[in-house]
Amino acid sequence: MASSNFIDYVKICCRSGKGGAGSAHFKRDKLSAKGGPDGGNGGRGGHIIIRGNKQFWTLIHLKYRKHVIGKPGVNGGKNELTGAEGEDVFLDVPLGTVIKNAETGEVEFEITDEGQSLIIVPGGKGGRGNSMFKSSTHQTPRYAQPGEDGKEEWKILELKLLADVGLVGFPNAGKSTLLSVVSAARPAIADYPFTTLVPNLGIVEYRDHRSFVMADIPGIIEGASDGKGIGTRFLRHIERNATLLFMIAADADDINKEYDILLSELGKYNPELLHKHRILAITKSDMLDDELKEEIGKTLPDIESIFISAIQNDGITKLKDMIWNNLEHD
Repeated sequence: MASSNFIDYVKICCRSGKGGAGSAHFKRDKLSAKGGPDGGNGGRGGHIIIRGNKQFWTLIHLKYRKHVIGKPGVNGGKNELTGAEGEDVFLDVPLGTVIKNAETGEVEFEITDEGQSLIIVPGGKGGRGNSMFKSSTHQTPRYAQPGEDGKEEWKILELKLLADVGLVGFPNAGKSTLLSVVSAARPAIADYPFTTLVPNLGIVEYRDHRSFVMADIPGIIEGASDGKGIGTRFLRHIERNATLLFMIAADADDINKEYDILLSELGKYNPELLHKHRILAITKSDMLDDELKEEIGKTLPDIESIFISAIQNDGITKLKDMIWNNLEHD
């Protein structure tokens, strides 16, 4: 998918519908020249509703929809007829969308399931008709309530990709290559930094018809948590991953230093990320012989590690086993 089509942040103005007015009608027919009050209630205004839809994976369809307006409720009628409710507006969003109050930044809700829905701005209540005010001491009320105004609120929608495994690494660490080998995803691959400009998702087939979802996040650089590079924009997508697969190329100047930098950037962005399961994959290991692998292996951080070569399909099956075991024990 083209980078211009991946939108994971929108800010929209949501205005719910005004409630219909109650009716101040009195029953009048050939048998009742002076009948009692029979005005009906007004219908409520249309809600603004967020709904999860697994067919979407980006917020691009909302990018240019800056105002969302619910329909007003219909006024009450005679014979205690209640007015129709205003038509609700449904905003379908990808699973993993977070709804925030634009003024306070407070998270109000998260959509994680297909069909899951939430009224984010309720419609105004319909006004009561004069029949509702009739009593033994006041049998001819000549007034009715107006409909309640709808509400207008600005909302921020942020997408956090739902994936089991997140690939973490510097640009050119081989993340996109791995994803293209283990899944049907076809991310852009080239030998220069920031080839990946948007997150890519792939479904990885495993043994016995099982599978898991892997996300390739654009490369992180030192200072990403402070806004450097492009990684900071996508760090939030890692928050939902159960396991983080750190990927460092075998020809890196200092594997441990790169790992420490990556871990530090994640910790600065969100300390909770440091509690996720971690696996370290040394990529492009086809350039190493067994002796070099053994020497490098002795110096690696104290976490699960593996040497892989996506091009040679070396270590890929074992890597899948490691990932699955982590997911099973999460």
